[in-house]
Amino acid sequence: MADAVISGNDVFSHACVGASDLEASCKFYDAALGALGVKNLGPFGDSCVLYGKEKPAFLVLKPGNGEAPSGNGVTIGFAAASPAEVDAFHAAGLAAGGTDEGASGPRGHLPGAYAGYLRDPAGNKICAYAFV
Repeated sequence: MADAVISGNDVFSHACVGASDLEASCKFYDAALGALGVKNLGPFGDSCVLYGKEKPAFLVLKPGNGEAPSGNGVTIGFAAASPAEVDAFHAAGLAAGGTDEGASGPRGHLPGAYAGYLRDPAGNKICAYAFV
């Protein structure tokens, strides 16, 4: 099974968030995820943009039903290599139009956890975590 796209350690094949303004959301994700080494891999059709390190794993798209996106209660967490990467993710996301949902810093609920939380321009909640 060496040719499998999804490894035995993967839980998800991908995650998606909706975007009312695809251009504003991509500006935000290019900055915030770029700080984690995640690249904008380009458009998929005219209403979706793919992100990943080596393969598409995160999609930003206009909702198919035409309604405003809603992610209330949903958070997508991205892996960071270090607390410095978490700090860069948080700062870049704020500078690119995101809002603070929890400043970067240690998290007491998990030993060694260091995280920062943001909301994207459409209101989706994301975070980056490093464990030290």
